[in-house]
Amino acid sequence: MDAAVDPGAGLATVNSVRLVGRLSAMLTERELPSGDQLGSFRVVVDRLDGVGRGRRALDAIDCHTWSARVRRQAASWALGDVVALEGALRRRFFRSDTGGTQSITEVEVTRARIVKRADS
Repeated sequence: MDAAVDPGAGLATVNSVRLVGRLSAMLTERELPSGDQLGSFRVVVDRLDGVGRGRRALDAIDCHTWSARVRRQAASWALGDVVALEGALRRRFFRSDTGGTQSITEVEVTRARIVKRADS
């Protein structure tokens, strides 16, 4: 695990994400003006603190990847497949259609694997 030292606090800081969730939005790919390929998809994970509230609490997490390998893997997934993902949390900013600035926080996936197919 990579860690960076925070000189102010003398503590190691880490931006590392591990998710195991169900695919809820299929992979979409797009080519950026730079020529880079970006893949995006969404997974749903159970909230551990949502147990016992009378309903199931979920989080939908947007994911993206620059990795050709992860894009090839994700292209073979089906809705409902359980996947294990590793990566880092990223926040990006963009202009909305109305001209304002918005941001989104997503997971940049660097490694992925299928855990269980939806139909099995």
